[in-house]
Amino acid sequence: MSVTANKTKKKSSSLVPLGDRVVIEREESEQKTAGGILLPDSAKDKPARGTVVSIGDGRISDMGIRHALQVKPGDRVVFLSYAGEQFKVGDTELLLMREDDILAVLG
Repeated sequence: MSVTANKTKKKSSSLVPLGDRVVIEREESEQKTAGGILLPDSAKDKPARGTVVSIGDGRISDMGIRHALQVKPGDRVVFLSYAGEQFKVGDTELLLMREDDILAVLG
């Protein structure tokens, strides 16, 4: 009897950002409070944290020079609460936002 391991591939986003735009997959919200109370879906806040899925080519300056983005795919980031546009690609909900809306990269 042989056992084969199933390799799960992470799907790449079919949403390709342009310029200084970034595609982010939002992290899941907490299921219960620190005190152990379970939260219903209507009471959960949408977290302002996520993982960068894909990035655009970069911002073009006034001089016509393209500047690379500071974030890269795989970075965990903190962003503004109401930043970006929400899109659903397959079963995954993604956010498309400008790099300026990202506040910090988590280490």
